[in-house]
Amino acid sequence: MLKWLQRGLRLELSDLDEILDKIALSMADKTTVNELLEYTAESLAARTTSHPDYSLLAGRVEAVKLQKMVSNSFSDSMSKLYYNYHPKTNKHTPSVSKQVYDVAMKNRDVLDTAVESERDLTISYFGIKTLERSYLIKVNEIPTETPQYLFMRVALGIHGGDVEDAIETYNLMSKKYIMHASPTLFSAGTDYNFLSSCFLLAMEDDSIDGIYKTLHKAALISKASGGIGLHIHNVRARGSLVSTSGGKSSGLVPMLRVFNDTARYVDQGGNKRPGAFAVFLEPWHTDVFEVLDLRKNYGKEELRARDLFYGLWIPDLFMQKVKDDEDWCLFSPDVSPGLSDCYGDEFKALYEKYERAGDAVRVVKAQKLWQSILESQTETGGPYMMYKDACNTKSNQKNLGTIKSSNLCCEIVEYSSKEETAVCNLGSLALPSFVNEDKDSISFNFMKLHEVTKVLGKNLDKIVDITRYPDEGAETSNRKHRPIAIGVQGLADVFALLRIPFESKEAKKLNIQIFETIYHAAVEGSIELAKKHGAYETFKGSPASQGMLQFDFWNHKPSDLFDDWNDLKENMMVYGLRNSLLVGPMPTASTSQILGFNECFEPFTSNIYSRRVTSGEFQVVNKYLINDLIELGLWNQDLKDKILLAEGSVQGIPEIPVEIKELYKTVWEISQKVILEMAADRGRFVDQSQSMNIYMKNPTYSKLTSCHFYSWKLGLKTGMYYLRTQAASRAIQFTIERTNDKVSTPAYELSPLRRKRYVETSGTIETTPAKRIKYESITPISSVMTPKKEDDVDIYDETIRYCKIDDSNPCDSCSG
Repeated sequence: MLKWLQRGLRLELSDLDEILDKIALSMADKTTVNELLEYTAESLAARTTSHPDYSLLAGRVEAVKLQKMVSNSFSDSMSKLYYNYHPKTNKHTPSVSKQVYDVAMKNRDVLDTAVESERDLTISYFGIKTLERSYLIKVNEIPTETPQYLFMRVALGIHGGDVEDAIETYNLMSKKYIMHASPTLFSAGTDYNFLSSCFLLAMEDDSIDGIYKTLHKAALISKASGGIGLHIHNVRARGSLVSTSGGKSSGLVPMLRVFNDTARYVDQGGNKRPGAFAVFLEPWHTDVFEVLDLRKNYGKEELRARDLFYGLWIPDLFMQKVKDDEDWCLFSPDVSPGLSDCYGDEFKALYEKYERAGDAVRVVKAQKLWQSILESQTETGGPYMMYKDACNTKSNQKNLGTIKSSNLCCEIVEYSSKEETAVCNLGSLALPSFVNEDKDSISFNFMKLHEVTKVLGKNLDKIVDITRYPDEGAETSNRKHRPIAIGVQGLADVFALLRIPFESKEAKKLNIQIFETIYHAAVEGSIELAKKHGAYETFKGSPASQGMLQFDFWNHKPSDLFDDWNDLKENMMVYGLRNSLLVGPMPTASTSQILGFNECFEPFTSNIYSRRVTSGEFQVVNKYLINDLIELGLWNQDLKDKILLAEGSVQGIPEIPVEIKELYKTVWEISQKVILEMAADRGRFVDQSQSMNIYMKNPTYSKLTSCHFYSWKLGLKTGMYYLRTQAASRAIQFTIERTNDKVSTPAYELSPLRRKRYVETSGTIETTPAKRIKYESITPISSVMTPKKEDDVDIYDETIRYCKIDDSNPCDSCSG
């Protein structure tokens, strides 16, 4: 069986024979078939660092084990899941909905034929184990569906009796073009049917009733597998008068400890993922210093709430005050109301009015608060940095009111209020699947990306109508505004496949092309849906109703990649959009594990590391690097140990050629300036926001300050999701034995790799019969960026002239 499963893989049969001999010696005589397959898969997966194909072979063995446990056809599996009975009460407890069961039975021949079980063999061991742990439906703790059955169940859950669309969606997931978000995978096609990922809550009121009603909503959302963003700007500060009792308020910290315990208690979807709440606060709130301490490792336990995540909702005025080293006023919202309800000049005027009136509870130097923010980030990785003015001025929902928070992962920016809980449905495009190879060259298929983006957008729009909602306010909001978020995974894989370094001009250009294509397709698809079903309810009065698209808010003119933006705008003003928001690249932390690609738009974190997740601990290797080193004849135990000792880096290893070093820089070795600029480049086509992390091995206050001010100056909405401060490979260094440090073959003596040439897209292609896309000359990013200015927050060169708050050393954030 193993020799049959290894077809198409670059593994030696002699090595497999040796592995099988070792397995035979290790197993007991009375081992079951499942135990044998499981042990074989584990043994193969342990050799992943020797050759990446071992992970795929291990996944194939695990897939065979699953297929032996599950029914032979999709319809039989659906029947078994529907006719499920509680083991103790014998009550009928179907694991799939009656609707999906009926569709599966009515169309059993068509659906059974459409399911391609061999595609299970394309999933790595890490991916299969992730699916087993959290996604595949189980009966009595035993999986009752395969990955392919899962994909078809989800497709039917979204499309119901529209079998043609369901099969299209199944094929796109099965062939690794798209992946729906975890809550959709968890419960599509079931009676549970909570399919939305993100919920943005407002604190209902600054009262016991309001706080506990909000807590109840948060618990219900977490139970429904939703991640939560909660803004608490309107809750009075510690020491404020409580008029009903004559006492004084305890402030935010005791309240947040209650939310913390709720997040611990109510997990997402029945122990699939821990509960996750992100709390957003504006920096003018008097309790901001205490909130910044809540995740710290030291201090009194009653002053900590470490299971919550925290984000700052930062007005431009605060950044300017830090830059100018001025005073900053801290207010309590019961005495100084309305600051969270406005932005821009209106916020500045209200802030200064309260400042002149002497309403501030406390006045501090802005840089003192800034230093506390950086201290918290250095120790805990947070708080998130979200720029309030950018989020509001660049939003198509600005006609609804002031947006007051983001979500758990900082990519969703939507209006919420005590009447409306903002919701978003997510899905990602697996970018490596759009890389095309022919005999001599390799290219990126923008036409296919455009086509698939429209399908994903249509799916997410359908979810708005079919999903269950944890509360009435969530349903009201989602049906009125219909926002969606299309993201990506595997951008780093694309660059590796095309053999273009992450920091190269080609990569910057392709980054823009990809997101311009996604945004164009999403807008075009939403207009088409509006023609068919009508525009979203609050379209009138929105920027889009006046012909404004995201790049207009950045004062940016798109390249000539598409020649019909003006036509799209005209159609948009006539027919409307079906969805108020469309694009929001999310982290894809779990779904990218399923497909085997790198997360979202991030560079590779390391070239070899161990990753511990809920489904176990797994060795992860950069398969593109290992395959190159194998072809060069360099890959052996000695070189593997050198890379491990270097924490997954190849930069200091002399026998590795320069071309390979450039191509496989880790995120720790890539300029953070490049990361920020690429985020701004794609941001012109991202109408929500993006989950952008900052990576610094040794963060200092000056590095962080420079980085934050540069992201703010670039106009980013998300200035920072997490601050990452150490390489993931460090945890596995204990397995390494130092051997021979001598270089066996100098890099200059190696034969060059024979790789297909990357061909940049040019000419024209057809997306629809009436529309043409130009792929000729693309404006270089340098010509559309803000002109270089050597001011006090410039990081175009290595000398930092500003922000040495607590560090006299020159800032080198631009070099990582």
